[in-house]
Amino acid sequence: MPWPTQSVRSPDLDAAMTTESDRANILPPVIEVEDASGLITRRVMVTISVAILALDQLTKQMVRTSITLYDSIEVIPGWLNLVHVRNTGAAFGFLNSASLANKQLLMTGIAVVALAAILAYAWQVGPRETLTRVGLALILGGAAGNLVDRASVGYVVDFVDVFWRTHHFWAFNVADSAITVGAVFLILDMLVVTRADVSTAV
Repeated sequence: MPWPTQSVRSPDLDAAMTTESDRANILPPVIEVEDASGLITRRVMVTISVAILALDQLTKQMVRTSITLYDSIEVIPGWLNLVHVRNTGAAFGFLNSASLANKQLLMTGIAVVALAAILAYAWQVGPRETLTRVGLALILGGAAGNLVDRASVGYVVDFVDVFWRTHHFWAFNVADSAITVGAVFLILDMLVVTRADVSTAV
């Protein structure tokens, strides 16, 4: 009478029989974290935005205390003046002279919505997208700077007056400059990505 035998399963066989789904159930979940190898992390973005906001508010306060409303100080003859004007519209004087009901509330609401949308988009951009992250950080800082003015006093202080002969550009401030530079960075990033895609396709 043959002795009963007990089959012994090899560990290698067990490993081979374990499917990927089994392993997924056994292994602990992987928590996705931001790649710290990127040059522009979210902390850097916040730092840039806060620096722009602080510089914007500081320069506006200096203008309020140093230059009389609607006065002008010549900096570069024929090119640049420092002024003190109030803008109740959008950036670069857009809609400044428009007569709208509840204009302050309307402009503040638009600024809040725009700021929230930019912030939500900025949070989704990868850390290796350097130009995009820097551009969005500049735009966020600038938008926040002008929003503080609109919410607190109902207008934005503009003080940089660039002109040529009798042709004056709209007066602007640090926040407007940051928004403009940020937009340029975003456009440059799109051009670089588009060019890279075309080169890859060819």
